[in-house]
Amino acid sequence: MALSWWRSQAGRLSPAAEQLLWSSQFEQPDGSPLALETCRGRPLVINFWATWCPPCVEEMPLLDRFFQQNSSKGWQIVGIAIDQPSAVRRFLAAQPVHYPIALGGLNGNHLGRQLGNETGSLPYTLVLDARGYVMQQKLGRLDAQDIQKWT
Repeated sequence: MALSWWRSQAGRLSPAAEQLLWSSQFEQPDGSPLALETCRGRPLVINFWATWCPPCVEEMPLLDRFFQQNSSKGWQIVGIAIDQPSAVRRFLAAQPVHYPIALGGLNGNHLGRQLGNETGSLPYTLVLDARGYVMQQKLGRLDAQDIQKWT
């Protein structure tokens, strides 16, 4: 049986979590840096995932489609991989996505816990509005109905 929960509540992050979020920097699979500060001021979906997590992999096409359809409207998605960089690179070579992927590793797992995923389970998705307020969060695989709630 899969564990899943969904919270649809607006609210501010704790000051410590907000500081950690906007100061976080990760390497992308191509070696370039990704500073989450650059995502500030527009709606942002943060998806914590891993290549070894079947529900994570299953939801990626939905996230990619949402990004392609809504990035021109200001929406951003960042996928934070809680995985080995080499595994992420191999996976993305076979199944590329259009949204940025961060190589999170243990730092990504720590960030996820600070942002409300106390168990560190995957997948975990957090939706922030342009002010950085939490609109929704879900632990478990996303489906089309979940994504429709965002817009």
